[in-house]
Amino acid sequence: MQKTRIHTCETATTMTDVRYEVDRLDGELVRLLAERQSFMRAAARIKGQRNKVHDRERIEDVVSKVLGNAAEAGLSASIAEPVWRTLIDRCIAYEFEAFDELTADRASPDEAGA
Repeated sequence: MQKTRIHTCETATTMTDVRYEVDRLDGELVRLLAERQSFMRAAARIKGQRNKVHDRERIEDVVSKVLGNAAEAGLSASIAEPVWRTLIDRCIAYEFEAFDELTADRASPDEAGA
């Protein structure tokens, strides 16, 4: 269930206020990460070859864009960069799993038993 925003960082006066908003934001982040994850599954389906899952150039492009967005939003680069690098690493692992699962699903019964 989505919580409604009650406070800003300026209007929060107690740790209960702060914790409520942090919990609310964590819920939003989980929903956004689940949506992002769904696109990793789509990427696994679309790429067609396992060796295309890990793309160093794309990783650096994503991190660069995130750092630009972080600067605009006031998010510390010392938080943004390691969080996104970890996120990307875990998403790549998930994409490999999805690719292998999708590939196994496409294999014929003879190939699957080989």
